[in-house]
Amino acid sequence: MPEKVFLGPEPLTAAQVVDVVRGYAPVGLTDAAEKNLAATRQHIENLAHAVTPTYGVSTGFGALATRHIPVESRTALQRSLIRSHAAGAGPAVEPEVVRALMLLRLRTLASGYTGVRPGTAQTLAALLNADITPVVHEYGSLGCSGDLAPLAAVALALMGEGEVTYRGDVMNAAEALKHAGIEPVVLAEKEGLALTNGTDGMLGMLLLAAADLHKLFDIADLTAAMSVEALLGTDRAFAADLQALRPHPGQAKSAARMWQALQGSKIVESHRGPDCNRVQDAYSLRCAPQVHGAARDSLAHAELVGERELMSAVDNPVVLADGRVESNGNFHGAPVAYVLDFLAIPIADVASIAERRTDRMLDKERSHGLPPFLADDPGVDSGHMIAQYTQAAVVSELKRLAVPASVDSIPSSAMQEDHVSMGWSAARKLRKAVDGLTTVLAIELLTAARALDFRAPLEPSPVTGRVRDLLRTKVNGPGPDRHLAPEIAAAEELVRSGAVLDAARLEV
Repeated sequence: MPEKVFLGPEPLTAAQVVDVVRGYAPVGLTDAAEKNLAATRQHIENLAHAVTPTYGVSTGFGALATRHIPVESRTALQRSLIRSHAAGAGPAVEPEVVRALMLLRLRTLASGYTGVRPGTAQTLAALLNADITPVVHEYGSLGCSGDLAPLAAVALALMGEGEVTYRGDVMNAAEALKHAGIEPVVLAEKEGLALTNGTDGMLGMLLLAAADLHKLFDIADLTAAMSVEALLGTDRAFAADLQALRPHPGQAKSAARMWQALQGSKIVESHRGPDCNRVQDAYSLRCAPQVHGAARDSLAHAELVGERELMSAVDNPVVLADGRVESNGNFHGAPVAYVLDFLAIPIADVASIAERRTDRMLDKERSHGLPPFLADDPGVDSGHMIAQYTQAAVVSELKRLAVPASVDSIPSSAMQEDHVSMGWSAARKLRKAVDGLTTVLAIELLTAARALDFRAPLEPSPVTGRVRDLLRTKVNGPGPDRHLAPEIAAAEELVRSGAVLDAARLEV
C-alpha cells in the first residue's frame, strides 16, 4: 500500500495525485487543514446570519445571485443545487478520472478558502479511502464556473444519492455508504458551491496524461532507434556535439536516448565506412530527436501549468483569512484548457513520424533489403501491411483530435457565464489521443522488432536486442499465419505498462 497522503494548505505533487488515483494511497487531512476549515467555517456561519446578503451563502446562484434566500430554505437550496447540477449525460467516464476529480476537489477544500465544514471534507476523504466512486457522465462541463455536472455527481454521492461503483458493483450511493460505514452529508450554506466550483476534472486528466506521456515519449525514442537500426540508418545524427548546436533540452534527451540505444549494434556497424552509398537518412529517422524533443518540451510547459494549479485554491466565492467572502474568476479553465489542447498537437506529430518509419520498413523500395511488408511469403502472406493501415487510421484520428476545443466558447446561464473554456472537452480528447499514441507506438515496436529479425545473422544492439527478445517471448506468434490483432493488443499492454522500458534499461 502506498504511503498515506495528507492534504492541507500545502500543494500536492503530481506524483502524489497519481499515487492516490492509480495506486489507491489513502488520504487524510493535516491538523492545519482541520484548523483552517473550522476557522473559515466560522466566518460563513457569521455571514449566514447577517442582515446583508452574501453571494453563495444567503443568495441564489449564477443568474439568480440577486435573490435572498431565507434561513429555513437554505438546506433545501443546497440540496436542490446539487440535484439540478448533477445533469450529466452520455457514457460514464473512467473511474480514475473520477478519483482524480474527488482528490483535487478535496485538496481545494483542505486549503481553507472554501468555507465548508470539516466534516464535509472528511466525508469526501472517506469516500476516496473506501473506493466509492460516483458515476460521472461524459457531458456536462463547459470548463468554467467549475466542472459543474461532474463535480455535482460527486457531491450527490456525498449526500447519499445517485449511483456509485463500490467493490466492482454499481449501486445506489446510500447503499454503498451504509456498507462502508459512512454517514451521508446534509449540506449547509456555501457547501454546494464549494463542492462544484473547480477545474478539478480537467486538471486531474492533465496530470494523468502527463504521467502517461513521459512513458510514451521515452518509448517513442526507443521504437525510433529500433526503426533506424532496422532500416540501416546511422546513429551519427544523434551525436551530442551535433545536438548541442540547437540546445533544446527535450531534443538533447531524446537524441541521447536514441544514441545509447544503438551503441554496440552489429547492424549499424555493418554499413559504416566507404562502401556505404547512403548520404543521409530520411527525415523520419534523422529528425526523430527534434520531433520527440519538442514534444517533451511541450509536456514540460504543460506540467508547469499543472504545478501552478496544484498550488491554487479554485472556488467562487472564496473565503479570505480576514473573513471577507469575495467573488472572483479563478474558476475559469483557460490556463488548463490551453495546455490540454496544446498536448494533443505533439501527440499527433510523434504518432505521425512513427507511422512514417513503419511504412518505410514495409516498402521494399525504401527498406534496404527487407522483404515486402515484412512478409514470410510475400503475396501469400500480407505481413504487416494492414497493421500500418491501422496506424494510419489512428494517426488520422489524432490529427482531428488536435483541433483545439478551447477556441469554442459557448455562452450559458442566461449570458451570465458568457465565455467558457471547454477545458473538460479538451481533456477528454487528450485521453483519446494518449490511447491512440499507445497503439501507434505498439505497431512500430512490433514492426521494428520483426524487421530486426530479418537482418540476421547480424545482431542488434544490446538494448534493442532485449526489447526484441521481450516481443518474441510475450507477443510474436509463429510463421506466416500470425494473427496480428492479438499481437497488437499484447504490444499495447507492453507499452502501456512500461515493460518495454524495463527491458531496454536505458540510463538517460
